Parts: sequence; structure tokens; C-alpha cells
Amino acid sequence: MMQKAGVDRLNAVYAAIDIVRRGGTISLIGVYGGAADPMPLITMFDKQIQLRMGQANVKKWVDDIMPLLTDDDPLGVDTFATHTLPLEQAPHGYEIFQKKQDGAVKIILEP
Repeated sequence: MMQKAGVDRLNAVYAAIDIVRRGGTISLIGVYGGAADPMPLITMFDKQIQLRMGQANVKKWVDDIMPLLTDDDPLGVDTFATHTLPLEQAPHGYEIFQKKQDGAVKIILEP
């Protein structure tokens, strides 16, 4: 189970560690790993990397974003989703998103 729990999703994090400048900051938004994910701590310490992470703080930005969500759709949110699935197909939606199959970028689940 630990091999599937989260160790397969760290390529972007490892790339960020490799390319960040010495003394730079890496910001992770969302969930990138499981409880047993190995991190290259010696490299991170040597490069003096500052790591900031957390899930998206949506409530902080609601007042700034809401005026942009007009009928004109200047942010393109109405067409951002690549898939719309019934709620019953949620497991399938998560699977194709995780595996990046069928061009899945954003999936809307409808009740």
C-alpha cells in the first residue's frame, strides 16, 4: 500500500528542488505525497531551500476572485473543465485525472 499511497506523485517536487536557486523558496499547493515519501533533505539543506506548503487557501481569495467571475468569464472558468461526469463515476474521474488519461485536467462531478 505504501508504494501506491503517494510516492508516485513527487516528480514535480523533485524537479522544483533541482531547479530552485540557492536560498530560494518552493511553494507547494495541494497534496503531493503520502506518509512515507522520501525527500532529499541533504540537498534541500545544502541549497538552503525554504519550503512553503499547504492546501489552497480559498477563503482568503474569495473577495478578490468573485468580482472576476462575471457572465463575461474573463478567467475562462466556464470552459476550463475537460470532463463532466455524474457523481457515480467519481472513482473513474479520479483515476483518469491521476493517470492524466484522455486529456483530463479538471473534472466536474455532477450529482
